Amino acid sequence: MTVYLVGAGPGDPGLITVRGLELVRRAEVLVYDRLIGAELLDEAPRGCLLVDASKRPDRHTMTQEEIDACLVEHGLAGRLVVRLKGGDPFVFGRGGEEAQSLSAAGVPFEVVPGITSAIAAPAYAGIPVTQRGVAAQLAIVTGHERPGKETSEIDWDVLARFAGTLVFLMGVGRLESIADALIAAGKDPETPAAIVASGTLPTQRTVSSTPRRDRRGRARGRDRGAGP
Repeated sequence: MTVYLVGAGPGDPGLITVRGLELVRRAEVLVYDRLIGAELLDEAPRGCLLVDASKRPDRHTMTQEEIDACLVEHGLAGRLVVRLKGGDPFVFGRGGEEAQSLSAAGVPFEVVPGITSAIAAPAYAGIPVTQRGVAAQLAIVTGHERPGKETSEIDWDVLARFAGTLVFLMGVGRLESIADALIAAGKDPETPAAIVASGTLPTQRTVSSTPRRDRRGRARGRDRGAGP
C-alpha cells in the first residue's frame, strides 16, 4: 500500500484539494498536524487510526524521527496511510524529509500538493503576491529557523536587494528581528509591509505597516481586522 503525503491547505478545510479529500476519506491511518482544518478529521472513515503529530513551539507531540518511523511502520504493514500536513508538504513542511525516510525504507509514497499559506493568506487579505508592473518575482522565506543554529541559512543581503514580494512564513514571533535584519542589509525602511495572522480562518487578522517606528520605538501600522 502507498503512503500519501497530502497538503491540507492553509487552514480553511474547504481549501483542501479534491484528491486530498478523497484520500482522507479512504485512509486507514491518518497522521495529522495541528495546522490542518480540524473538520477534516471528521472526514476520515470509521475505524481509521488517528495519529496526532502536532508540533507546537513549546511542545512536540512527536519528534520528526518518530513521525518518520510511524509512517514507515504503517506503510510496511500495507495500510493506506495519509500524512495530512498544513499547507503544502514541501513548503517548509518537512515533507521532503518524510519522503526520504519512506524511500530509504522501500515504502511507496505519493505527494499530493496543497495550497500554501504563502499565497493563500495574502490573497485572503486582498494582497496579490505578484502583479503585472508591480511585482514580477516572489520569494518565500522561513521566518523561524531551527533554534540553536550557529549561522543563518538566509541570505539577508540578497533579500534586501530583491525586487519583488517577500513572504516570510511562521514569522510573527520574530517580526522585529526580521525587519531589523532586512534594514541592516540595506532594505528601505519605508518598504510597505503587512502581517497576516490565522490566514483563511474566521479569525484572520491583517496589520499593514512600514518598519518605521514612532517616537517611542513602536512599529506603526493599520489593523484591518478579520479577512473574508
